[in-house]
Amino acid sequence: MDPKLEAVESRFAEIGELLTQPDVVSDNSRYAELMKEYSRLGPIADKIKEYKKAEAENSEARELIAEGGMDDEMKAMVSEQLNESSAALETLSEELKLMLLPKDPNDDKNVIVEIRGGAGGEESALFAHSLYRMYTLYAASKGWKTEVIRINETELGGCKEVTFSIEGQGAYSRMKYESGVHRVQRVPETESQGRIHTSTVTVAVLPEAEEVELELNEATELKIDVFRASGAGGQHINKTESAVRITHLPTGLVVECQDERSQFKNKDKAMRVLRSRLYEMQRKAHDNEIASKRRSMVGTGDRSERIRTYNFPESRISDHRIGLTIYKLDSFLNGALDEVIDALALADRTEQLANNDQG
Repeated sequence: MDPKLEAVESRFAEIGELLTQPDVVSDNSRYAELMKEYSRLGPIADKIKEYKKAEAENSEARELIAEGGMDDEMKAMVSEQLNESSAALETLSEELKLMLLPKDPNDDKNVIVEIRGGAGGEESALFAHSLYRMYTLYAASKGWKTEVIRINETELGGCKEVTFSIEGQGAYSRMKYESGVHRVQRVPETESQGRIHTSTVTVAVLPEAEEVELELNEATELKIDVFRASGAGGQHINKTESAVRITHLPTGLVVECQDERSQFKNKDKAMRVLRSRLYEMQRKAHDNEIASKRRSMVGTGDRSERIRTYNFPESRISDHRIGLTIYKLDSFLNGALDEVIDALALADRTEQLANNDQG
């Protein structure tokens, strides 16, 4: 058997033993970390069992055929076992290859999502709000928690920009495919004429960085300003200086938050966004240094890359990265994203597998 499979089996058994030991059970952080790894390796261990069973059946059939001396009925049964086990081995081998691909270290992280209106004025802002609603509904269907960090709403119910967090197991592993330019084609809600307009909205999905991953020196690296929060149209909604603006001096990155009444809470939210943006900058810089590493055909997107079109007259969604088109616009905008995200994840893994085989 492949050494990688043996290593997985060995590690899975080892963790199973560790989880029964009193010193591990009493150490909450270590126990949680081991349980996480145990849960991740469990499906692979189950697949290895299937593989070994098919391998044993295949070997048995080959031995019986080599020995000979069977009547026609027995020979037919053994031949069928050989064919079925050979087909199973081929399928299970491909499935295990996919399961053993290196995992994105950010996949289990929470995410910060930034949505901004692009070309199209108020129509773009209205669609930005539709995407925000879509993602919150999707998060709810997964049992994830969402929290608004910053929102700049328009008087007609759209939003020029909205930043929010999603907390939940595997949030980044699913949401990472949403980064990029989303294009909408429809008759604008703001017009009575029946002309179809095209507008765009940009989405950025950032893995949320932990404090331990990215330490910031507040005294030397940050400039923190406080000011009064204001609402849509410029009217003041808060008479105290609760809004916070943080400037990261080394990079010039600026983050504002004014949605909470508490200055402390606004500062905390702004710091979460700042850390995530800086973490993403570091991650991209690291990826760019690895020149030999191919970029996945799906990747995690880029804010300048058009990834998807939402066509209202045809109730059509087209994902341009994998050439997928479905006619389920209403359900998609109501949070039923899995069909498309599953296809993107499969294409991503398949491309990684092809790159591994060639490398």
